[in-house]
Amino acid sequence: MKNTAATVTRKWDTVVEISGVTKFFDQKRPVSLVKRENHRIYALNDVSFSLQRGEFAAYAGPNGAGKSTTFKLLSGMLRPQKGSVRIFGMDPSDMRIPVMRRTGVLFGNRSELWWDHPIRASFEWKKAVWDIDDATYERVCGEMRELLGIGEIWNSFARELSLGQRMRANLALTLLHDPELVLLDEPTLGLDVLAKRQMIDFLKRINREKQVTLLVTSHDMDDLTEMANRILLINSGRLAFDGDYEHLIRMAGDNRIIRLTMKGDAPRIDGAIYAGTEEGKHLYRYDASVTSAQQIFGAISGIPQVEDVELGHEAIEQVIARLYRDWKKEG
Repeated sequence: MKNTAATVTRKWDTVVEISGVTKFFDQKRPVSLVKRENHRIYALNDVSFSLQRGEFAAYAGPNGAGKSTTFKLLSGMLRPQKGSVRIFGMDPSDMRIPVMRRTGVLFGNRSELWWDHPIRASFEWKKAVWDIDDATYERVCGEMRELLGIGEIWNSFARELSLGQRMRANLALTLLHDPELVLLDEPTLGLDVLAKRQMIDFLKRINREKQVTLLVTSHDMDDLTEMANRILLINSGRLAFDGDYEHLIRMAGDNRIIRLTMKGDAPRIDGAIYAGTEEGKHLYRYDASVTSAQQIFGAISGIPQVEDVELGHEAIEQVIARLYRDWKKEG
């Protein structure tokens, strides 16, 4: 079966193809004490996109936007009511085993590790169940020891590990069968700065060196923009944006933040909009594509009692939040 699956698509072909996919769920909602009404919720509504081998794409959106549903469709756990899903040219619902032999899936809030057993037991179990050959097992375990540092926790029980250690062990387990496609749902969830840095560096490395195709979700947009070279934004079940970070910023406006430290009330700054005061600093926003930094500094130079000026980019989370608010108004 493994060899048959490998012949369905060549390495350089499209890895993921979602075409016109619609997925909805019907619910019965009470409208009175004795009456219920059917209500249809669209998790995905006519969504299309594809991923080529070696792409690293971020898949982002608010809670309930359709991210988890997309991952379940790609994993063969759900079928769409309309449209098609193909992984390596195969329907994951009909050919789940050959698809999953070439795909790794990791959900940030779930674990495949046996809680009351050493880490190595979980790896040995997957080797046996997935029929992973000795050479692949030894090679991948060696890579994981070197790149993810699981050697130091190899004989530790899962319940004894920190969150960061468990996430590293789960990621290593996800990659044990050497998948070509990896789907990661919130892989940096709850990690401290160091653990998050290790995770991001590792993902970028396997994408660069092994051409592993990655699709990653996260609520931390800064993480996604650092990791991925392509961003897909899902909003109310529809694909609202598909492009790179620079395109996203151009579409949203090149918004900058000014932090003005001074005594007294917030002054007016030509070309900037007052956004509030935090910890004694007056905050302003301005669009750098419309107003230059020279114009801003020129306006600030005429304000007395200014002690310090900080200039920076608007946080990507705020950019995305503003876009979603605009899309919601338009909808």
